[in-house]
Amino acid sequence: MIEAVVAGHICLDIIPRFTVDAGASLSAYLSPGRLSEIGPAALSTGGAVSNTGLNLKRLGIDTRLMGKIGDDLFGRAVLEIVRGYGSELAEGMIVVPGEASSYTVVIEPPHLDRMFLHCPGANHTFGAGDVRYDLLADGRVFHLGYPPLLGRMYADGGRELIDTFRRAKETGVTTSLDMTMPDPAGPSGKVDWQAIMGACMPYVDLFVPSVEEWLYMVERPRFEELSTMVGASGMLFALQVDEIRALATTALEMGAGVVLLKLGERGIYMRTASDVSDLGRGGPADPLAWQDRELWAPCFVPDPLVGTTGAGDATIAGFLAAVLRGAPPERALTIAAAVGACNVEAADALSGVRSWESTLARIDEGWEKAPLAVPGWRADASGVWHGGGE
Repeated sequence: MIEAVVAGHICLDIIPRFTVDAGASLSAYLSPGRLSEIGPAALSTGGAVSNTGLNLKRLGIDTRLMGKIGDDLFGRAVLEIVRGYGSELAEGMIVVPGEASSYTVVIEPPHLDRMFLHCPGANHTFGAGDVRYDLLADGRVFHLGYPPLLGRMYADGGRELIDTFRRAKETGVTTSLDMTMPDPAGPSGKVDWQAIMGACMPYVDLFVPSVEEWLYMVERPRFEELSTMVGASGMLFALQVDEIRALATTALEMGAGVVLLKLGERGIYMRTASDVSDLGRGGPADPLAWQDRELWAPCFVPDPLVGTTGAGDATIAGFLAAVLRGAPPERALTIAAAVGACNVEAADALSGVRSWESTLARIDEGWEKAPLAVPGWRADASGVWHGGGE
């Protein structure tokens, strides 16, 4: 049986290496008419299909990928990279003659948050009909990532996104959904995400966005208020515990079974439904241990911190791998945080992630965790915080 099928957005990441001084501003290197000498570029596949799917493979999970690319040079590079991890991984990939493959230029200078120049390309035509439901019927987990970068998925009130998850759920597979930030100035920023997600969530078992993405979709005025007050980098720390809990509650009330909110340097927050007994073939091995839980895991301290490209996707890969292997919720969150921390020890989205065995050994050898304190909550011996009166 296939353990995981990962679908949705895939692209070629082009990551130039900046050789800037700590005190230099980005504008000193990116200004009209200036040629600036930089280091070599890393080329890797990017997007949820690659970042989550290939990291699941690195963690020992039998995985298949489903994405759409063109028959151009970038598309051929994507296939070559994917097949380098295993020829079977590309069985569900779709190559469309005449379409442009998606690519991203990742601008990630030291001491500054990363920026992206992104061409969605063939991703915009990926729809419900591109999913291999026959593979899902033979799988345990189906994960789809980045609907805001899949134009066909959010068009017409999200009809194809909803249809994809309804049809996937009917196969008995465990469904998982990750988001990305919509472009406020583009088409994805103008759709009613709250309505789309309200219709889709009854078919979503595991909902795993970042807290900023979910805030944007269901509390847009609050997102804009925080953006004005503290900016994007300060938003994670400005959100109060009650606000984070309320955001998770919204997703649970819409129908999700498990909600995991990625909080960047603040770690990972998870809240689960009161009944998680029907989460598909890849769901928790012990549903009673997962029901009605509220947990918060700290980050591990990377050594060294090189880049954050794909960190959220790697975190999801760690979480899905842990759930598939029957881990209890506290352990699953800890593993997710560890895989995310391994990821940021490399410039690209893949090479920092270790094997499953190496990751567990690093955790169990006492890998240092970042400080975390949640007032009114209880921390257990592993450093995971318990809320909700646990």
